[in-house]
Amino acid sequence: MSPKTITPALVSLDNHAAGDKSDVIRALAARVVAEGRATDADALYADAWAREQKDETGLPGGIAIPHAKSPSVTVPTLAFARLEPGVDFGAPDGPADLVFLIAAPADAAEAHLAVLSKLARSLMTEEFTAGLRAAKTPEDVVALVDEAIGEGEAPAATTKPAAAPGAAPDTSLHIDGRPARIVAVTSCATGIAHTFMAADALTAAGTKNGVALTVEPQGSSGYQAIPQSVIDDADAVIFANDVDVREEARFAGKPVVRSTVKRGIEQPDQLIAEAVAVANDPHGARVTATRGSSAGSPAVSLSWGANLKRILLTGVSYMIPFVAGGGLLIAISFLPFLGGYGIALAHGTSGMNNAVYTLTHYAIWNLPPEGLGYYLGAIAFEIGSVSLGFLVPALAGYIAFAIADRPGIAPGFVAGAIAVFMNAGFLGGLIGGLLAGYAAWLIGRPAVPRWLRGLMPVVIIPLGASIIASGLMLLILGAPIAWLMTQLTHFLNGLSGAGAIVLGVILGLMMCFDLGGPVNKVAYAFAVAGLAAQTDASFQIMAAVMIAGMVPPLGMALASTVLYRRGFTEVERENGAAAWLLGASFISEGAIPFAAADPLRVIPANLVGGAVAGGLAMAFGVRSRAPHGGIFVFFAIDPFWGFVVAILAGMTVTALLVVGLKKFAVPRTTTTAAAEADQPVPAGVAA
Repeated sequence: MSPKTITPALVSLDNHAAGDKSDVIRALAARVVAEGRATDADALYADAWAREQKDETGLPGGIAIPHAKSPSVTVPTLAFARLEPGVDFGAPDGPADLVFLIAAPADAAEAHLAVLSKLARSLMTEEFTAGLRAAKTPEDVVALVDEAIGEGEAPAATTKPAAAPGAAPDTSLHIDGRPARIVAVTSCATGIAHTFMAADALTAAGTKNGVALTVEPQGSSGYQAIPQSVIDDADAVIFANDVDVREEARFAGKPVVRSTVKRGIEQPDQLIAEAVAVANDPHGARVTATRGSSAGSPAVSLSWGANLKRILLTGVSYMIPFVAGGGLLIAISFLPFLGGYGIALAHGTSGMNNAVYTLTHYAIWNLPPEGLGYYLGAIAFEIGSVSLGFLVPALAGYIAFAIADRPGIAPGFVAGAIAVFMNAGFLGGLIGGLLAGYAAWLIGRPAVPRWLRGLMPVVIIPLGASIIASGLMLLILGAPIAWLMTQLTHFLNGLSGAGAIVLGVILGLMMCFDLGGPVNKVAYAFAVAGLAAQTDASFQIMAAVMIAGMVPPLGMALASTVLYRRGFTEVERENGAAAWLLGASFISEGAIPFAAADPLRVIPANLVGGAVAGGLAMAFGVRSRAPHGGIFVFFAIDPFWGFVVAILAGMTVTALLVVGLKKFAVPRTTTTAAAEADQPVPAGVAA
């Protein structure tokens, strides 16, 4: 028999010393561990706190539902605290006095997630929350929750009072003289709580307002799609989502309102009214034939700046595999027993005119004069060069994809190829991709007859967007961008001495600021884009970026496993052991667990160490012909001693700084493992 999701030992009533929300989450996590339902309170707290930082979990009505899926959780668990006074969890109507920590294993089965989702839905009913506030004992709370999630005895049937006779219907939510028909989709990052609470809030609001509303909650345990016939009959659709809607094309052409999932919980009546209004507005937003966005804006729920960042990062993330594969193949071709560095200029047609069947038919003497190694090096160089040639078209194509979905890919690739043709480089591809994406989006915006919809994404949109974007690049924008790229290349090639060191420091700071986030990716994209130029300046920039990106995980590994083990939790020490390999491989994300748990001390230490490493890399003139790989591409790095010294200096500075900050600067909401043992937990909440 599976253990119950909540027990009396996981309940705290009327705590009078709760502190802030960080203290509440930490104390509830400690209760879960004390009951043997998780292995590490710090890890569970860190996962729940990371989710809280993305979007606060306070809800109207004095409710908060911090939640997380965590590897440390072994049994799906609910821990509850009733607080007096309440604690601010970010709800618009004030502090929360009812707090549930929802803890699910990282690999939780669908049945477990469904149980936790039932609680989230129950929190939307006044009877349930009133019962929690009136409960006298932890056992009373457990009984209420068991009934809500289906682990207790079935409640006796109740009959809802009938509506008052003669009540006039609200005709403001009518369309063509009948109640509006609306479909909705809700989803959140974890797919456990907000997804289902928004679904129930919208359903309840629809019932109250006399609207036929069907909701599709897309949770982490899967979803049951609304029948297409219901979608076809709907007057409008509401998307209350924090993540992409799955199979959005089902709703193509429908009037749409987009919002965050939290607004679906807090303002369901307003969303329904907005959906009816947009259905009655012939110029209102519509779901396009492509995945992305409504006709009102490419991403209504995001600000202009945030949406642009999302678009550019999508392009960069899809571009990187082309660069990594091609760059590493070129680096391999430079191995001394293959072609050596000179192969870039001297291999000629060795890779193209000596096919395998030629070698086997005419025997080994038909190899190039330099031998088998040179032949293999030439092959690697050719493949790598061709792959690297996709850098700009791939960037442009997937920037356009981020705006207009699949119909944007072809015009984006074409615009990127035009940028390469005109020597407009990386910047030309970026601008060409934006032009192609928005052109494709605009062409797909108008509602078209059903017979024409099939041609839109495969013929009309790609054709029109290619003409617009590539035409603008050829006739107007390409030449000025090419001139600008030429000037930038000359500037970088001319950097020496202090100027180069300053550039290395700036790149080091960018690489270490957000560990794989937008700033980090901008610096990396700048470096890999320059590799196509095959100049000393581009190789030095690539080396500075790689070295600085290796510093955070290596610095955290040194600090947590060698210099100051007692200052880190057991989980952090395990992460530190893994960070040695991640850092050596140039995977900056190896430092993310440390930064998430202790940002005020880890991030500054990373920044200083990265700046030192980047500056030294430029000062030593270190060059990397490989875009990735860390120490494992040593054969593509020169001088290797400078590479090693810069890394050692940066990681040592980072490790010493984070150790010093942990010893002498202790943020209130973060404790070291040593200090935590002596720290009292809030009364009434701790186990």
